[in-house]
Amino acid sequence: MDQIQPMNIIVCIKQVPDAKDVRLDPKTNTMAREGVESIMNPFDRHALEEGVRLKELYGGTVTALSMGPPQAEAVLRDAVSCGADEAVLVSDRAFAGADTWATTYTLAKAIQVNGPFDLIICGKQAIDGDTAQVGPGLGKRLDIPYVSYIRKITGFADGVLAMHRLMDDGYDEVEMPLPGLITVVKEINEPRIPSLKGKMKAKKLSIKTLSAEDIGADPASIGLPGSTTQVVKVFAPEFKGERAMLEGSVEEQVEQLLNKIEPYL
Repeated sequence: MDQIQPMNIIVCIKQVPDAKDVRLDPKTNTMAREGVESIMNPFDRHALEEGVRLKELYGGTVTALSMGPPQAEAVLRDAVSCGADEAVLVSDRAFAGADTWATTYTLAKAIQVNGPFDLIICGKQAIDGDTAQVGPGLGKRLDIPYVSYIRKITGFADGVLAMHRLMDDGYDEVEMPLPGLITVVKEINEPRIPSLKGKMKAKKLSIKTLSAEDIGADPASIGLPGSTTQVVKVFAPEFKGERAMLEGSVEEQVEQLLNKIEPYL
């Protein structure tokens, strides 16, 4: 008989600026966050929903984990109101400026300190960076199996998760032994609305906070010092509105077009 065991699930959540309010600071060439509403990364909301659904099906616990400034506590309380059991905030000024390399290091250290887990679920990417690197990078850091772009979980038995992985021309059927990590796409589910009971629990819950010292992080591996990439400049393309009309026969227009693009070839 197939043996089904409860899962300790960790869902990684990021607080991001609302996409409709995103703008750039012309002085720092970074994203302006002052006065911009912050929300839970939309893909992470689908990750949270899937974690809660798995808990409801098979038993276990769901821990929402976020790395960010103190105000990121808001998205963790949001996660608890939607079904997460516990919440952990990884927060320290030393984490500022982290790229995906330093971020995965920090998250991995926090997860190891937090205790045993069976499954980590991440959204496929964050809408502010769009790299889709943190999930796979975290799996690599923890030296566990990982599968990206999961659109459906079809079963769980004997410590193995069966899934459909979204592809350009359909999907792959894959299996992954636990402990492991998956990243999910929005097609996987429809996130629930927070319940009144959940909101009350979220309001009262004491959120565990971990600093760089708490997770035993190497100062040279976190934040800006631990980042292997840095953004030199970010800018919005300037729209010039220039255009040229080509006239004559098709052959003449082709000749004109070739003359115009030749300097760029």
